Amino acid sequence: MPTTSFTDAISAYRAAARAAVGTKPPVEAAETVGTGASFADMVKDTVKGAIDSGRKAENLEMKAIAGQADLRDVVMAVANAEVTLDTVVAIRDKVVGAYNEILKMPM
Repeated sequence: MPTTSFTDAISAYRAAARAAVGTKPPVEAAETVGTGASFADMVKDTVKGAIDSGRKAENLEMKAIAGQADLRDVVMAVANAEVTLDTVVAIRDKVVGAYNEILKMPM
């Protein structure tokens, strides 16, 4: 697994945060899917939840640097953010793959 510095991770989270708007957690997004929410809204809400997870990890990292947070909490938050980001990337890859397959279908 390649190593990533905290500054690289923070830069990636900030770039993702600039690309999305709002703070609705993914759990709420999943609950609204059955009530007529569009797939795009569900994806957008899930990405926003991933960004929130990254922000939480960043905040804990800064607190740990200042000596105000437990290192175990920081490690858990960063691991959670990493898993969330990996999940979002995997879903994105599947959606793009499905879209490409649709484009290959004859009309």
